[in-house]
Amino acid sequence: MKICIFGAGAIGGYMGAKLAATGADVSLVARGPHLKAMQENGLRLIEETGISTVKVTASDAASDLGPQDYVIVTLKAHSVPSVVPHMQPLINDNTTVVSGVNGVPWWYFHKIGGALEGTRLQTVDPGDAQWDGFGPDRMLGCVVYPAAEVVEPGVVKHIEGNRFSLGEPDGSKSNRALALSEALSASGLRAPIRPKIRDEIWIKLWGNLSFNPISVLTQSTLDVLCTDPGTREVARKMMLEAKTVAEKLGVKFPIDVDRRIKGGAAVGAHRTSMLQDLDQGRPMEIDALIGSVKELGLITQTPTPTIDTVLALAALRGKVAGLYAS
Repeated sequence: MKICIFGAGAIGGYMGAKLAATGADVSLVARGPHLKAMQENGLRLIEETGISTVKVTASDAASDLGPQDYVIVTLKAHSVPSVVPHMQPLINDNTTVVSGVNGVPWWYFHKIGGALEGTRLQTVDPGDAQWDGFGPDRMLGCVVYPAAEVVEPGVVKHIEGNRFSLGEPDGSKSNRALALSEALSASGLRAPIRPKIRDEIWIKLWGNLSFNPISVLTQSTLDVLCTDPGTREVARKMMLEAKTVAEKLGVKFPIDVDRRIKGGAAVGAHRTSMLQDLDQGRPMEIDALIGSVKELGLITQTPTPTIDTVLALAALRGKVAGLYAS
């Protein structure tokens, strides 16, 4: 089984290091000083249990690596459409593409059934780049839970979590999902196969949709924005609007809004990924995390006034910083 991780930064590097340590045939696509360090010195992984270094096959050119059984995409959502042409050397008729990307996935309406079957989302796949370039039948869903960071080129620090939930768009327990789950499990990662992957996508999105832009607008950590009465209420309203949208699409939420916010507060003084992107001058995932939910609101004819307001403010904040171009 050949596995390529495309976008081997913090999360992709963590997964790649764990797979490589158990002898899996894994390769990494990365760039810049991080790539150079991995090529010269291997990939170093810092975990609570210790520090390890593994030799990895890494390149910035997919053509160096050839066709793969699995291509696991761990880029930021806005980065994927433009690199689809560069990923083609990794793909043949038997390749599965695993979408380990935050936000509403571009394939959301593939094999969902009903009147919205095949609907395409322009906020996350402008110009249908992924729909046409990958093809939705290749896709296997993945909800990424670990937290990690690249502390220096070639060095990834694992912070918490080891679960990568997998799921077919049609809810089946396919052979390709089982094979990847077994490979990830053998490397010490948790990889359950979910019959309703969209439900799990929404639970994670609930927090990303609200906490991320509010943190950018207020410069606040999770513990503060989830307990301050004003920002907590804004987050709550955004979540309730999103819940209405999701339930119209058949999603079931196993927890309520207040429990989800309480879970965010329990994380502590954490700077959200979007706030970290702003701090470090990196493009922000505004469309995938917020704009996509507004688009789904329009598709389902569901008003999303709080989401729309926060989206407008976050988008302008991103534009002023030069980190959001839409």
